Amino acid sequence: MVNPGSPDVLVGMPGSSDFEEFYAASYGRVVALVATMVGDRHQAEDIAQEAFARALVRWHRVARYDVPEAWVRRVAMRLAVDAGRRAARALRIVRLLRASGPGAGSGGDPSDWPALNLALLKVPIRQRQALVLYYLADLPVDVIARECGVPERTVRSRLAAGRRRLESELREYPEGAHHA
Repeated sequence: MVNPGSPDVLVGMPGSSDFEEFYAASYGRVVALVATMVGDRHQAEDIAQEAFARALVRWHRVARYDVPEAWVRRVAMRLAVDAGRRAARALRIVRLLRASGPGAGSGGDPSDWPALNLALLKVPIRQRQALVLYYLADLPVDVIARECGVPERTVRSRLAAGRRRLESELREYPEGAHHA
């Protein structure tokens, strides 16, 4: 895994200075978006680093794109979706373990998470992806559609359903808790 502050691994590679500049300029934004998707900064850093590693391997091609960061963001979002699926499977297993007896299974206490992040994590992953890209990355629907490989109407549908679900989830928390 590449340390975000240490592009030393790239020294001597063709095009490495271009990639180093791109990495330095884009890394923080990609991590922030992924962190909102997965609810965990460390996992987001791992996902972002994997996405940038994939970009590095293809840098000769990715560098020619109009917006190379969009390619990295798309890869990172796909990795986040995959991580969400794995987390959902793990959560089902933890619930089964807990149901099997007292003290069985363990995990972080979700009540320690800020209410908005917890509510957002309850939104289905594809809807969450659309919400994060639209509201946090400030991307228009057509760009989200292109990055996700779906029609614009699908993005609009996911946004509408995601907003409804998020609002419903936030109603569970006391007034002001979602501002934490």
